[in-house]
Amino acid sequence: MSRRAEKPLSEEDRVLWNLVARSAKPLKGKATPELPELIAPQAPQPGPVPAATTIATPAKPKVQAVRHVLDEPTLDKLSKGRLPIEGRVDLHGMTQDEAYALLFSFLHRAHAGGVRYVLVITGKGSSSGGDGVLRRSVPAWLSTPAFRPLVSSHDHAARHHGGGGALYVRLRRARA
Repeated sequence: MSRRAEKPLSEEDRVLWNLVARSAKPLKGKATPELPELIAPQAPQPGPVPAATTIATPAKPKVQAVRHVLDEPTLDKLSKGRLPIEGRVDLHGMTQDEAYALLFSFLHRAHAGGVRYVLVITGKGSSSGGDGVLRRSVPAWLSTPAFRPLVSSHDHAARHHGGGGALYVRLRRARA
């Protein structure tokens, strides 16, 4: 086995390492090592900014996600195949922006086509050891005002339909 040549840490890496080291608990019976104090880089003092270059950015309104869960009989019928899943979309491997755009257009087309139940596959996203980004984000998206006219309710799919990596979505009835 060969070891690569050790490079000295940059100032940024050293600061980051110190932050991580401070948050770690020592092993049982070991003393906490003394770490040097962090030296915060001095930010340059901002000079006067011309009024023409300042841009006011509006504050984003905080959206509270309300979860609308499928009722038990419907969930049972979907999982046993007694209610047809009329469409499915797979969001595996997409960025959040791509997934959001695809999901919105898919649900909009399905709603316009009179589809009632669809399967949204997000994937489990366990490659990094935690929950996937889409697995967490998609249920929140479905509860936002943009999706409210389309989505009636949603819930996790049965194991054979993807389990925790998929969602059943009930679309609202299209108005005549």
